[in-house]
Amino acid sequence: MITHHAQTRMQSRSISPEAIDALLMFGEARRRRGADVYYLDRRARSRIEKTLGREGIKHLEKSLDAYVVVGDDGDIITAAHRRQRLHF
Repeated sequence: MITHHAQTRMQSRSISPEAIDALLMFGEARRRRGADVYYLDRRARSRIEKTLGREGIKHLEKSLDAYVVVGDDGDIITAAHRRQRLHF
């Protein structure tokens, strides 16, 4: 489930639901402050390209620098674009 806060942030930051799905399916997950943070590293981007092809990755290209925070209950708490390296 996507929280109201996450929906608002996704809309204001132009992060599509398809990008969130790709982050959750292919992304690397790290534990941070009681939640899981999903982001795309180099290997994850390679997996996306192999699965979706070049055209599929073009569709998501604007959101490849995004990350999503998922709580212990499985709810998506927020999503944002990375401006700098994530520190865990």
